[in-house]
Amino acid sequence: MRTPAPPRGPLVGRRHESDRIEELTGSARAGRGGALVLRGEAGIGKSALLDHARDAASGFRVVHVSGSQYEAELPFAALHQLCLPVLGHLDELPAQHREPLLAAFGTAAGTPDVFRVGLAALGLLAAAARERPLLCLVEDSQWLDAASTRVLAFLARRVAAEPVALVFGVRLPCPAGELDDLPGLTVEGLADADARTLLASLSHEVLDEQVRERIVAEARGNPLALLALPRAGGFAPPDASSVTTRVELGFREALAGLSAGARRLLTVASADPTGDPGLLWPAAQRLGIDLPTVSAAASATGLVEFGTRVRFYHPLARTAVYRSAEADERRLAHRTLAEVTDPVVDPDRRAWHRAQASAGPDDGVADELERSASRAEARGGAVAAAAFLERAAELTLDADRRIGRTLAAARAALSAGDADRAARLLTAVDGSGPDELRNAEADLLRGQIAFVRPGDGDGPVFMLRAARRLAPLDPARSRESYLEALEMGLLVGQASGVMDTVLAAAQDSAPPPHGPDALDALTVLAAQGHRAAVPLIREALDGAGEALWTRHPALAVTLAAELWDPHTHATIIEWLMKNGRESGSPLVLRLGLAQAASGAALAGDLDRAMAAIAEEEAIADATGAPSITYHRLHLAAMRGRREEAFALFGTATAAAATQGVGQLVANVHWAGAVLHNGLADYPAALAEARRAVAHGDLFIAGFSLPELVEAAVRCGEREAAAEALASLTERTRASGTATGLGVAAYARGLVSGAEDDYREAVELLADSPLLPYRARAHLLYGEWLRREGRRRDCRPHLRTAHALLSGAGLEAFARRAADELRATGETARSRSGHTRDRLTMQELHIARLVATGATSNEVAARLFISPRTVDAHLRNIFRKLGLTSRRQLKDLPDLTASA
Repeated sequence: MRTPAPPRGPLVGRRHESDRIEELTGSARAGRGGALVLRGEAGIGKSALLDHARDAASGFRVVHVSGSQYEAELPFAALHQLCLPVLGHLDELPAQHREPLLAAFGTAAGTPDVFRVGLAALGLLAAAARERPLLCLVEDSQWLDAASTRVLAFLARRVAAEPVALVFGVRLPCPAGELDDLPGLTVEGLADADARTLLASLSHEVLDEQVRERIVAEARGNPLALLALPRAGGFAPPDASSVTTRVELGFREALAGLSAGARRLLTVASADPTGDPGLLWPAAQRLGIDLPTVSAAASATGLVEFGTRVRFYHPLARTAVYRSAEADERRLAHRTLAEVTDPVVDPDRRAWHRAQASAGPDDGVADELERSASRAEARGGAVAAAAFLERAAELTLDADRRIGRTLAAARAALSAGDADRAARLLTAVDGSGPDELRNAEADLLRGQIAFVRPGDGDGPVFMLRAARRLAPLDPARSRESYLEALEMGLLVGQASGVMDTVLAAAQDSAPPPHGPDALDALTVLAAQGHRAAVPLIREALDGAGEALWTRHPALAVTLAAELWDPHTHATIIEWLMKNGRESGSPLVLRLGLAQAASGAALAGDLDRAMAAIAEEEAIADATGAPSITYHRLHLAAMRGRREEAFALFGTATAAAATQGVGQLVANVHWAGAVLHNGLADYPAALAEARRAVAHGDLFIAGFSLPELVEAAVRCGEREAAAEALASLTERTRASGTATGLGVAAYARGLVSGAEDDYREAVELLADSPLLPYRARAHLLYGEWLRREGRRRDCRPHLRTAHALLSGAGLEAFARRAADELRATGETARSRSGHTRDRLTMQELHIARLVATGATSNEVAARLFISPRTVDAHLRNIFRKLGLTSRRQLKDLPDLTASA
C-alpha cells in the first residue's frame, strides 16, 4: 500500500513550536538573525516543523541541507549543500574569504581552517541575504559531517545582525555536539486528543473506534507512527519494541511484493546519500534495471520520490530499505556506485563506496582510502581522515601496516576532538608487540587522550611509559616525551603533581646530546633550587638552535614568569600571537591571547588585557570551546572590584572542582591574595596567599610570595613573613631581573622596616614594565613614611602611587593610596571616567581597533563576526560614548594610547 504524504496546513498540537519558529523567521525578516535546534525522536514531527518554517518564511530564499549517516565522514559535505545554491555571490567576497571556502570544497589548493571557512560562509550567506532574507533548513543534523557542523554552529552564533535564520532538526538520542549550546526546543509526542485529530486528518477511511484507540496507543504520540504503523485491523498483540523500530518495520512492509529489480533500484538509491540522479540512473543501467517499469513500481510505494533530486519520504524509509537488503546486494550497490563516480571529481566518495563494497581485506582499496585520508587532512577534515584510515586498517592484510594505519586513525580522531573514538581504536594495539616504537607511539596517544578527558589521571602514566620505551631506541624523543607530559599538564591545567612524577621518572634518562635542556633545568630546580637552576632555565628558554617556546610554549611562558622576567615573557607572547595568526591555529592563538591578557594585566594595561580577553572569547565562541579563565582572574585581581572578582572566583573554583584542574584553583588563590591586599583585608589575603604557595606551582607560587609577605606582616605573623621573604629572595637573586629584585626589596622593607630597602625597590622598579608593582613600591614606601610621621616625605610617593594606580584603573590599590593621602591631610585627585568603564570588553576591543584605523571588514575577520555585527556594535559604542563617527574615536586618547 502506498504511504500517503501528510497534508500541509496547520500543525496539530504544535502551537508552541510553531510560535517559536514564526518568532525566529519574523526576527530574521527584520534583520535580526538567529537559530533554533529542534530535537526529538525519529518521526516526532521535526520535518513537519521544518516545512512549517518554510511556509512561515514567505518572501525568504530557502536553502535545504540534509545530513546523511553515509557521508558523515566526508569533510564539508553538508556545507557544500548549504553554499551551492548561493555560490553566485562568491565574487562579492574578498579573496581572503573566497580561497578558504573553495579549498574546503576541494576546488582550490590550500588547507582550510574551519573558522576562516566559517567566516567566509557567513559572508556568502550575508551577501545572498541582501537580496531577500535567507532561511536555512538543516534536516538530520545528527548526521552532518564534523567540519560542516562546526561551521554551521559558527554561523548560528554569528548571524544576529543578518537577515538569516537557521533551523536544525536533530534526532534523539544523539551524543553531545557542537549544536548543544544553541537555542533549542525538544519536540515531544502529541497528546492523545491531538493524535486522534491528526489520525482523522491522515486516514482515507473511517476507522473503528477500537482500531483508532489501538493505533493511538501504539503510536505513543509519534506523528509518523500514526501514519506509517500497519493499519490492517489494528488487532496485533502488543509490541514491546520502540516506536522507531515499528515504524521502520512498517516501511519494510511497503517493500513486500516488489520485483527484484525494484528492490535493487531502491537499494542503490539508499546507498547513495547525495540523491544525485546523475549517479543513480547510470548505476541502474549498469545493473541492467528496466528503469521505466521499475522506477514506477518503486515510486508507487511512497517511500521515494525520483525528481531533480532523489528523496526518500523519511530518513527511516532510507534506513529500512538499506537494512532490508541482503549484504551482497548492498555491496553490489556500493560497487556499482563506485564505478559510476568520477575518480577525478569525487575520488573520496568513490573510495568510500569501494570500501563499503569490500567483503574482506583489499590492499588496493585500503591504499585508496589512505590517499583519501591525506586529502581529508589537507582540507581540515580530521574526522574524515580518521574514518578513512580506520576502514583502511580493517581492509589491510599486512599486520604491521594495519597497526600503522590504526595508530594514524587514532591520531586523527584525537586531533578532531573525538577522544573516545581514538581510545577505541587503540584497543586494537595492545602494546605487547615486538615493535617498541609503535608501542611507545600508542602510549603517547593514550596519554594525550587521558589528559583531555576530565577526571582521567592516567595521562602521565602512559606518557612516561612511552618515554621509558623510547629511551633505548630514541633518547632525544624520549626526553621530548617527558617534556610533552609537562606541556600537556600545563595546557589542560593539570600540571600540579605531574612535574614531580615526570622528574622522578626522567632521572635515569640519557643526557641530551647538545647540552642541558629544560628537563635538566627542572630537575636541578627541584633538587637544588633557583640559584643552581636559573642558568639552565635561561639556556633552555633560548635554545641552542630552536627556542623552547616553539615546541613547548606553555612550559616556556611558565618558566619565563618563574624568573620574574617580563621581557622574555613578552617575547614569547609576541611569537605566540604571530604564529597563531599566521597558522590560523585557534589553540596557539588562544594561548597567545590568554598570555597577552595576563601579561597586560600584570603590566597594569587593563585596556590591552580586556581587548585580548575579548578576542580570545570571540575565538572560543566561534569554536564552541569554553573560554580560558586564568587570564580573566589576573585582570580581576588587578582591577580590584570586589563583587565582580568574587563572582568570577566562584565560577572558576566550581569549574576547577568539576574538571579537576588544580592550576586554576592556584590562580584563584593568587588572584584572591592580590585582591584582598588591595582591599586591605589582610587576614583574607594571608589565607589565600598560603593556599596559592602551598603546592609550589611554577609561576603562581613565586608571584604569590610578595602577597604572602605583605599580608603576614600586616597580620603580625612575622615568622611566616620572614619565611616567605627568604624564598622570594632566593628566587629573585638567582634570576637577577630588576623587576624581581625590586619586588623582593619592597617585601624586605615590609619585614625589616629599613628605609634603604624601600628606596632600593623604587629605584629597581623605576623602569619595570609591571606598573602595579612599580606603583606598589611607592605605595608601601609612602605608607611606611607616614607611619614614621614623615608626612612631607610620604606625600610624593603616595601621589605617584595614586596617579599610577588610578590612571591604570587598579581601583582597590588606588583607594588604598587615596586613603593614605587623606590621612596626611591631602585629598587625592579623583580619576575622570575611562572609556573602558562604559563599554563591554568586546565593544572596547572593537572601539580600539577602529580608533587605530581598522575597517569593519578587518575587525570582523579578527573577531570572527560579520561586518554588519561590527557596525551594530559601533552604533552601541557611539551611543554610550556620545559620538557620531569613527573619526571621533581616534580623538579619544585612552583608546589609542596602548592599542
